[in-house]
Amino acid sequence: MSSQLYSDLLAQSRALTEGEPDLIANLANISALLYEHIEDINWLGFYLTRSDNELVLGPFQGRVACVRIPFGKGVCGVAAETQTCQRVEDVHQFAGHIACDSASNSEVVAPIVVNGKTVAVLDVDSPSVGRFSEEDAKAIQAIADYCQTLNWQGLQS
Repeated sequence: MSSQLYSDLLAQSRALTEGEPDLIANLANISALLYEHIEDINWLGFYLTRSDNELVLGPFQGRVACVRIPFGKGVCGVAAETQTCQRVEDVHQFAGHIACDSASNSEVVAPIVVNGKTVAVLDVDSPSVGRFSEEDAKAIQAIADYCQTLNWQGLQS
């Protein structure tokens, strides 16, 4: 994917969320925007931190998904726990991979960190092995970094 497309998606994400205080509405629109424009993916969405050590399914596009993922488990849980972007060429080679959709073969998960705490992750799956380049991962992380600026107050339960 071109860096221009990702730059445009980041700008469109900002425009979609400008002035809107509702977190879920903003994440839903961002997930729809990205899913519509990023090629060769089969799932894209957010997992939200709802307790100290657990992610819960948030707004997404794609087939039904795993609802709860403990920190440290699977690609999403590792990204949440380590607060580092995870780019996995072949999820079947990732120790502890959680197979929510057997059609997924590669994945990028970008953590969203606010005040030192992981509040969510942005998860993107593809049916193609090796789908995501380092450029893709950096661009997806940039969008996740933008999501840090959204209204996360009141999310924790």
